[in-house]
Amino acid sequence: MNRLPDSRVKDEIPLTVNGKPVTVRVHGMERLLEVLRHELGLTGTKEGCGEGECGSCSVLMDGLLVNSCLIPVLQAKGARIITIEGLACEGRLHALEEAFLDCGGAQCGICTPGMILAAFYLLSRKPRPTAAEIAEGLSGNLCRCTGYTQIIEAVVEAARRGVAA
Repeated sequence: MNRLPDSRVKDEIPLTVNGKPVTVRVHGMERLLEVLRHELGLTGTKEGCGEGECGSCSVLMDGLLVNSCLIPVLQAKGARIITIEGLACEGRLHALEEAFLDCGGAQCGICTPGMILAAFYLLSRKPRPTAAEIAEGLSGNLCRCTGYTQIIEAVVEAARRGVAA
């Protein structure tokens, strides 16, 4: 007789989040987004659409930009995760975050964490992108507030400041 898995059983999932090793005890199919927000208290990662279309939940997983609303936490087992909280260093904003503030690229705040992580990912691969390359690099992130001009200007400014490193 086949038995269905017990849905009450939780898995221990080791992760490294923002440079710190953690183990969460959750259901393996719970979304990484929910684990980050509800289990670890990292509320910078936002849920916009819940379907991987808006990019508000973007994080870096093992160096790749991913939509955390689409990742079962079991798939992230052993992964290195960087959230928006992980960019700041010793209580100071990352230079990319500063550029977003200086250029008005941050409006309501829903898309901003995902935009910044997408820009970080882009700049780590292309330190001096053109405006067209920035637009393409951020194309998986939707903003309803700015019209993107200020966001692109913020990434250009961050590149000018030599943020990529």
